[in-house]
Amino acid sequence: MTAPRTPTGAEELRSVGLRVTAARVALLETVRDGDHLDVEAIAAGVRERVGHISLQAVYEALNALTAAGLVRRIEPAGSPARYEGRVGDNHHHVVCRVCGAVADVDCAVGHAPCLHASDDHGFTIDEAEVIYWGLCPDCSTATSS
Repeated sequence: MTAPRTPTGAEELRSVGLRVTAARVALLETVRDGDHLDVEAIAAGVRERVGHISLQAVYEALNALTAAGLVRRIEPAGSPARYEGRVGDNHHHVVCRVCGAVADVDCAVGHAPCLHASDDHGFTIDEAEVIYWGLCPDCSTATSS
């Protein structure tokens, strides 16, 4: 039995109706290869792959990819927006209060949206976003030394 083929970045862009450009493919690959990257880190990664790209073009491409559901934007309080390639599930994040490191946390219990609001105010809820705050292992070690 053969494993299902993973679509290329170009195929994914086409599948959501976005124009395929080298910069967009490089941006999608950079986000997916990275770990909760901010815009500056994404721009640097794209430049390593395809050469010059303006910060404005990175922002525009990120907005398009986010709107199309190919990348996810997270905004921990007090941090710049971060982007990740893990989409399509309802996972959460843990953020270090000292260094800002971010890691994924799978849903604690049950199916999306993982949490049930005590009062949904008539909304049809399809997603819950939770951010856990604490100290990463490196910062915990540094503060206890």
